[in-house]
Amino acid sequence: MPAGPQRRTELLLVCSSGGHLQQLIALRHAWEDFSRVWVTFDRSDSRSLLVGETVVHAYGPTNRSLWALLRNFALAIRVLMSTRPRVVLTTGAGVAVPFVWLGRLSGARVVYVESATRIEAPSLSLRLVRPFVSQLYVQWPELQQALPSARYCGSVFDVT
Repeated sequence: MPAGPQRRTELLLVCSSGGHLQQLIALRHAWEDFSRVWVTFDRSDSRSLLVGETVVHAYGPTNRSLWALLRNFALAIRVLMSTRPRVVLTTGAGVAVPFVWLGRLSGARVVYVESATRIEAPSLSLRLVRPFVSQLYVQWPELQQALPSARYCGSVFDVT
C-alpha cells in the first residue's frame, strides 16, 4: 500500500479467504467500477483470484484468536487511515470484525453480506458487528426471518 496522502478509496473489500472470498468475487458487478482495496489472507486462492488488485494481507487464523484480533485491529487502523474508504463491503468472517468496527467509527458505511452457509442463524462475526452494519444482506429467506432488518435478494451465486 502506498505511503503518504492519497485519494480516498471508494471501497474496502474485507473477507477471509476460501468461500468468503469466492462470494465477494461473485459480487464483482457491484464493486468492479469503484476504486478499491482488498483485505484478506495471503493464501493461494487469494493470490490467484486477486491478481492485479491492491491487496493487504491480514493476520490469521482468526477463529477465536485474541492475538490475531489485536493484530488485525492494528492493521485496520493503518489501512483505514491510509485508504479512508467510503464503504466497507464484507462477506465476513473473523477478519472483518475490526475493519467493520473501526470502519463505521471512521464514518464509512458498512455493507455486510452474510455467508451463503448461514441459513437459519447469523454467524458469530455478524453477531459481533451487527450494531455497526449500515446494510445487511442475507442469502436465504429463512435467515431473513431471523433478521427482519436484513435484505434478501437471493444468493450471490445466482447473480449473472
